[in-house]
Amino acid sequence: MTALTLSTAAAPGLRADAIVIGVAKGAKGPVVASGAEAVDQAYDGRLAGVLETLGASGAEGEVTKLPAPAGFKAPLVVAVGLGAEPDKDAGYEGEALRKAAGAAARALAGSKKAAFALPVADAADAGAIAEGVLLGAYSFDAYKEAPKDAEAKNGKAPLGEAALLGGKPRDAAFKAAVARATAVAEELNRARDLINTPPNDLTPEAFAAVAQAAAKEHGIKVQILDDKALTKGGYGGILGVGGGSAATPRLVKLSYTHAKAEKHLAFVGKGITYDSGGISLKPAGHNETMKCDMSGAAAVFAAVVTAARLQLEVNVTGWLALAENMPSGSAVRPGDVLRMYSGKTVEVLNTDAEGRLVLADALWAASEEKPDAIVDVATLTGAMVLALGSRTFGIMANDDAFRTAVLEAAEEVGEPAWPMPLPEHLRKGMDSQVADISNMGERMGGGLVAGLFLREFVGEGITWAHLDIAGPAFNEGGPFGYTPKGGTGSGVRTLVRLAELTAAGDLG
Repeated sequence: MTALTLSTAAAPGLRADAIVIGVAKGAKGPVVASGAEAVDQAYDGRLAGVLETLGASGAEGEVTKLPAPAGFKAPLVVAVGLGAEPDKDAGYEGEALRKAAGAAARALAGSKKAAFALPVADAADAGAIAEGVLLGAYSFDAYKEAPKDAEAKNGKAPLGEAALLGGKPRDAAFKAAVARATAVAEELNRARDLINTPPNDLTPEAFAAVAQAAAKEHGIKVQILDDKALTKGGYGGILGVGGGSAATPRLVKLSYTHAKAEKHLAFVGKGITYDSGGISLKPAGHNETMKCDMSGAAAVFAAVVTAARLQLEVNVTGWLALAENMPSGSAVRPGDVLRMYSGKTVEVLNTDAEGRLVLADALWAASEEKPDAIVDVATLTGAMVLALGSRTFGIMANDDAFRTAVLEAAEEVGEPAWPMPLPEHLRKGMDSQVADISNMGERMGGGLVAGLFLREFVGEGITWAHLDIAGPAFNEGGPFGYTPKGGTGSGVRTLVRLAELTAAGDLG
């Protein structure tokens, strides 16, 4: 991880590989943002004009490099776009700072140290910049051969150190903001590592072992149900999905508790470590990224550990429903009927609608503890990607006010989300002649049908929300802002914010 420091040093005298400044998109061209006054002064107040000559506009994520002015100890200035210039009395939003810092950190891969002279009006701004730096500097190189020469290694290594100028190293609020950003980013990046790990190495058993080690490190209670325990407990959904694989399924329960907690949240994550579709095999071209089908469980795992690291005054239980969905002689077949942990029977019409089956068992297990609210996270349906695209997740809930609260939490931390309905008329399409319910319904509105299925396995009277992160969980395009190619860690920051709001008594 990139090392972070708060610094009161002036940009000209700071020894670093680069000075990062912000530039906004003004009505008449690029505008140098606050924090870069000393840099602009060294260009005789003409830095905006120089940047415009070089083609900079201030657009979000735009990166422009130019030689540092005479007298600076850093040889390079990196101007990063912040987007539209805010109104006179308004500051830059945290997400704009987060994205700009992330874009700059990515552009400075291979550098040992950079000074970030972005706009800092308060501790929250410092936290946003810190988070953007740590998330933007992320890289996954575990399976790449180590470079044989130092030059090649330096060209690939993430930014080594970031000094946040304008920070207040002795101010408690600034220190807390950076500490929070560090905890969130480190655990989110660990979730990214899990998502990017090849499925031959990240089996359900291996994932459970990672969770167990982290739980021990951070004082979290852990319970792992293996295939024998799942059979004894009657977890027909998880066992049915995992039955076709030589890698047996697991249900992992992570319990973080605080002595002063008055509320209890349960997070449930879909953890299909590889999804072939099972007997309902996915077509060619749809298998290559299916290692990411455990992104929901990764998000839940990261959120629980982050809550423990931040010592939030709320009890948080995470449920990781882990299985590998493979075709074999022992795999569940279309037409089979599974008896779920709740006792309800499900006719399996499509074995590629497997995520809802493992989540159903975990949701019922979570409901037995009567938490104040349950939130599940899953890469559940392609229909949600068609509806909302690749950067926005859908939110469904059995309570409109809670759905709104989850949406507001997502917006606050910069995770694009959209509220989705649960139309009652779609429920009839899942009626089965041989079981209580089938795992498929109408094709149109498939993401909503999946939400309605999950609702059947939430305990009576329990507030529940469902996040379908199928779109933003895995970025198959180029990196942008603080988002890398590959696993993104979508959902982690929303869950953490929900835990923080609950701890503060601001979530009902």
